[in-house]
Amino acid sequence: MTTPVRPELDAETYARVQELFALVRAGDAATLARLLAMGLVPNLRDGKGDSLLMLAAYHGHVDAVRVLMQHGADATLANDRGQNPLGAAAFKGDLAVANALLEGGAPVDDQPRGGRSALMLGAMFDCVEMIELLLAHGANPDHAGTDGATALDLARGMGADRAVERLSRRSAAPMPMAPTQRRRTTDSIDPIDPSQTARTHP
Repeated sequence: MTTPVRPELDAETYARVQELFALVRAGDAATLARLLAMGLVPNLRDGKGDSLLMLAAYHGHVDAVRVLMQHGADATLANDRGQNPLGAAAFKGDLAVANALLEGGAPVDDQPRGGRSALMLGAMFDCVEMIELLLAHGANPDHAGTDGATALDLARGMGADRAVERLSRRSAAPMPMAPTQRRRTTDSIDPIDPSQTARTHP
């Protein structure tokens, strides 16, 4: 089987595509909606494998996420680093984006090849609010990755004490939320390799 070759774009087309990705990163949902209504492919991806939905989710643009989901964007498309949109929202601690994805039909336990599920990422970074949201949407806390690790295992490995406590009593009432829990900044470490101190952003 031959490997698909990405088509070469002329300079003008390439520039327009880059403008489109910049538009999504900026969260221009109104323009995005018009382009989608005119026939823009909702699952367009850039050279790093980041889909329009991935970029909208990573950069925290709830309206753009909703527009893309309404036009059939695939929430399971992972980028070249094994990250999907819901995982990006979990990594960033962005409850609004995660909720928009879940309401739009994103599978809660989807785990990209070589990556982690959203619940695993929420657990690793001790975001109990995200854990609660994902469990409420049916996330399976016993789901294990290819390495056999569950969300609870990963939380223990990261020293995420609140996540460990919540997942250890996952059928109990929700814990009080810490007032200091906030969305992570774009300077956070890569969700796939917690040992990294820097990351490449979509």
